[in-house]
Amino acid sequence: MSRARRAAWAPASPSFSAREGAAVVAGGRNAARGAALVDRLRTAGARAEFVAGDVATLEANQALVRAAVDRFGGVDALVMSAGELGLGSVTDVALETWHSTIGANLHAVFYLCRLAIPEIKKRGGGTIVVNGSIAAYKGFPNHAAYCASKGALIPFVKQMARDYGPNIRVNLMCPGPVDTPLIWDSAKAFPDPATAVQAAADGTVQKRLGLPRDIANLALFLATDDSSWMTGASIPIDGGALC
Repeated sequence: MSRARRAAWAPASPSFSAREGAAVVAGGRNAARGAALVDRLRTAGARAEFVAGDVATLEANQALVRAAVDRFGGVDALVMSAGELGLGSVTDVALETWHSTIGANLHAVFYLCRLAIPEIKKRGGGTIVVNGSIAAYKGFPNHAAYCASKGALIPFVKQMARDYGPNIRVNLMCPGPVDTPLIWDSAKAFPDPATAVQAAADGTVQKRLGLPRDIANLALFLATDDSSWMTGASIPIDGGALC
């Protein structure tokens, strides 16, 4: 897949792809932020649309795929980065929180892939990039639903790579601690959130939190032919946190 191909996106870092020539369909629950994103991309000369909706639902994913097909003629790439923490241990987490977290972190990936893969096939192939977490490899205190949902993505991505290769490649990114609002929400599971965030940074070999562009650069690499011999991979991008 060339860097100029069209792309349908769930929430991610679409500006990186737009600069490479992709048409972007972004999705998420916050319509105001989505409109601001589209305005920024269009001002820069990119083609972009935003579809408001909860990607944990089938209907929101149907709308995303329909927008990509109707507005830009098809789907070549998916980059899925929606996520929910679902704080709580197995015995403490509210049932609605458990189900909501599994919905955002796992069902959303299933829905969009189920709906978009037939469209990708129509174009002769493409790429799927899923944003997971190093929580697939290690436990974190009071993150039962989050760790379970992220861990499930490793075999799920391998299965899709096996089922839909060679023309559709599927890969999983597993970020470590990244400087976004999510890490501060995650730190609420600890007695001293600020200390927990600093400890996460200090626990990496590089002694810093990741930046959103670090993850976006990997997503761009996996979504293009630069990674043409990679599929079914689960790739930690964590500053050495798992070392």
